[in-house]
Amino acid sequence: MSKPVLIVGSGPAGLSAAHALASAGQEVVLVEKEDRLGGAPIISGYARLVPSREWAKDAIGGMVTRVEENPLIKIHMNTIVETFEGNPGAFSAKLRDGTSIEAGAAILCTGFTHFDSVNKPEWGFGTYEDVVTTTQVEQMLSSGSGIKCPSDGREPERVAILLCVGSRDRQIGREWCSKICCTVSANLAMEIREELPNCNVYIYYMDIRTFGLYEGDFYWASQEEHKVKYIKARIAEVASDGKRLIVKGEDTLVKRPIMIPFDMVVHAVGMDPNVDNMTLSAVFGVDLEKYGHIRKASTYAAMSETSRAGVFVAGAATGPETIDDSIAQGQSAAMAALSLVSSTNKEAAE
Repeated sequence: MSKPVLIVGSGPAGLSAAHALASAGQEVVLVEKEDRLGGAPIISGYARLVPSREWAKDAIGGMVTRVEENPLIKIHMNTIVETFEGNPGAFSAKLRDGTSIEAGAAILCTGFTHFDSVNKPEWGFGTYEDVVTTTQVEQMLSSGSGIKCPSDGREPERVAILLCVGSRDRQIGREWCSKICCTVSANLAMEIREELPNCNVYIYYMDIRTFGLYEGDFYWASQEEHKVKYIKARIAEVASDGKRLIVKGEDTLVKRPIMIPFDMVVHAVGMDPNVDNMTLSAVFGVDLEKYGHIRKASTYAAMSETSRAGVFVAGAATGPETIDDSIAQGQSAAMAALSLVSSTNKEAAE
């Protein structure tokens, strides 16, 4: 009998990897530090997902259910891996809750951390109640409470969404593009317009990166069908006149200063490396790339591998990633781990 595969993290990538391995008859031990499975889409209360526009609680919730119900998957929640030793086919791990685990391979599906907007104070988060993040607006929608200004509960008549908050910003050490924010923001703008048809929604951007097939369904649809307005601008600060928030900056197309009032300003927050990555790197003996994400091997030579043999990685643990691609990478990592476990079992038998 082969030893189980250890999966750390139960977001889309981890759930996908666990399901794929169990479907192939391989035992899995799934370790999650939170008290629920599902990763950011569930823990952070996402609303409709890109690109399917399915509710996160249904789409990711369905993935959670099939993992919870599979007898080949043993789940440990509210705990982390504290030690991980050994070699491919013969690893041993110890969890914080005192559990010891033998594993043939490991897959790190540890995801990302949302950028904390307090690190961009000039844009008003933490100073003005009605400056919120995309995640907070998603929570308003998914909870059914409706889009409301936190300061007084009124429905906003004008909403600004500021792109690249915590992305593509060398001044705060975030040089990378977070890949999905433009599309998520376009989707969120459409949701706001559907919820509040009389609300005017503006998206302020440096560049629009609704990559691949997302251009038509989100960028153009948000403008042509939902009347969302796009303004190419460099934002200097978000202030207040005592009644409304004031977005100040420069319209970079017409080269003019702008000072526009809004009821609510939304930060489209980027994807930071998981805050636990330094610890994960030390425990699992894997390298990080220069920004702090888990370094993966060359895709062309060794799909899903890390710098340590027998330890694989998938999803946003390696950098900003979409949910759909994270799911695909989870399946890929599962097959790589299964191949390794099978080959070590064959060698042991011989």
